[in-house]
Amino acid sequence: MKQSMTFIPTLREVPSDAEVKSHQLMLRAGFTRQNASGVYSYLPLANIVLKKIEQIVREEMNTAGASELLMPALQQAELWQESGRWYSYGPELMRVKDRHNREFALGATHEEVITSLVRDEIKSYKRLPLSLYQIQTKFRDEKRPRFGVLRGREFIMKDAYSFHATKESLDEAYNKMFTAYQNIFSRCGLDFRAVIADSGAIGGTDTHEFIVLSEIGEDTIAYSDTSQFAANIEMAPVNAVYEKKTDELKPLEKTETPDQRTIEEISSFLNVTKEACIKSVLFKVDDRFVLVLVRGDHEVNDIKLKNLYDATNVDLATADETKEALNCVPGFVGPINVSENVEVVADHAIASVVNGVCGANEEQFHFQGVNIDRDTKVSQYADLRFIQEGDVSPDGEGTIKFAKGIEVGHVFKLGTKYSEAMNATFLDENGRTQPMIMGCYGIGVSRTLAAIIEQHHDENGIVWPNSIAPFQIHLIPVNMKNDSQKDLSEKLYAEFIEQGYEVLLDDRPERVGVKFADADLIGLPVRVTIGKKAEEGIVEVKVRKTGESFEVALSELQGLLKQLLGN
Repeated sequence: MKQSMTFIPTLREVPSDAEVKSHQLMLRAGFTRQNASGVYSYLPLANIVLKKIEQIVREEMNTAGASELLMPALQQAELWQESGRWYSYGPELMRVKDRHNREFALGATHEEVITSLVRDEIKSYKRLPLSLYQIQTKFRDEKRPRFGVLRGREFIMKDAYSFHATKESLDEAYNKMFTAYQNIFSRCGLDFRAVIADSGAIGGTDTHEFIVLSEIGEDTIAYSDTSQFAANIEMAPVNAVYEKKTDELKPLEKTETPDQRTIEEISSFLNVTKEACIKSVLFKVDDRFVLVLVRGDHEVNDIKLKNLYDATNVDLATADETKEALNCVPGFVGPINVSENVEVVADHAIASVVNGVCGANEEQFHFQGVNIDRDTKVSQYADLRFIQEGDVSPDGEGTIKFAKGIEVGHVFKLGTKYSEAMNATFLDENGRTQPMIMGCYGIGVSRTLAAIIEQHHDENGIVWPNSIAPFQIHLIPVNMKNDSQKDLSEKLYAEFIEQGYEVLLDDRPERVGVKFADADLIGLPVRVTIGKKAEEGIVEVKVRKTGESFEVALSELQGLLKQLLGN
């Protein structure tokens, strides 16, 4: 491709609204332009990279036994109503009406559509298992789009779905997809971790996220410093063993604590440790009130609470709801003498608290000398807190550390969540009707593009891995008015293409400094510069990743390129 004939509008300055490196560099290097908040055009260079990522995805999906199809982005509301998600998905689902006032959704995901397709065609176990995938634009009305294409309202996604007659068949497909994902992200040059995750609005169990390590990531992962254990912080189990003190039990005593609401304030005011404080947090779990107790130095994990109750919605109780349930204001809530309409559950660490402190369900008062088994009724103990750095790893090997990351892929075992709701059944080998068992596997293709840039850049621009660079070689004649340089650049351009290389020829009438700055911004793996020594048959080769440069005779050029780029 000749640079004068394509569209690469580079920028010298960093756009003021671009917070992260991938967003900045995609704008500066002429890869994207914003059309609306969270909505972007992918310009020619970005489009090439997207197609390369898609090709890697296709190759690995096909190897895993999946077939590609393409489903509509415009989805009937009736399908979402069948699954129940029309009412539960939330405002992120973009809903529209046609001229006949019929309701549709712009596809945020495609579980409903694919389930309806398969249920209408597959009736026998003999046609299972079946794995299907697509690469398509998705739409989600994000409340706060940010970080460029990392969190947009329109994005490109690969979503795959598998259908099975048995759980063993699903396990086999899940493992194949897991391996395919590892291959995809490795081929894209990413440093990533596969972590235990929550299924969120998709549903299902036994899920893993694929997280690209990055300080700007919105996900926090907990990992062992000595083993392979890794999990999203929301899902990491806590296996701590808590030692209970043998102190003599003190009597329960109500103490005035004027304007002391937080754990920090209470521990300081009463001169006790945070570990001796009982943090009481009221939640609305679907249609019931649940009071969750954790130690003062811990935080309630609402995802674990949701999973404990297999709930659809878990929300922190409002001030009005707290008043209704406990006749109290937040900050003075506690588990003693609560209404029978409020269920009390506690994290395992609470069982070890002796002579603790908790709210008295009366404004400006707390209880001291609290001993849970004596003073209140806990319906059950469970793992209900977030894991912390320094905790023992759940697999018993090493201690936990935290890292930030960007989620680029997610694999789920959906089970029969959608097939039962939408009556997707088959006849088994005994002629009995059974719901299909499903799996779901997603990759954020456009998000992967940004994640690659987050990990592969320097102060001058993008540094593309060879496998997904828009071009392999940036061919730059210093002066297009010089006949020797112009002729040699055209000759090499034709030879490189004939040899199978992808080449971007900068034939623009620009100063060489501008060309070099743009080349660094764009970040192609190898730059070949044709300058004053063109008549001598010598060019300069520079490696973008290392900064190494060589003066190379034309007779040695092909060998060096094979060494740097492969055949």
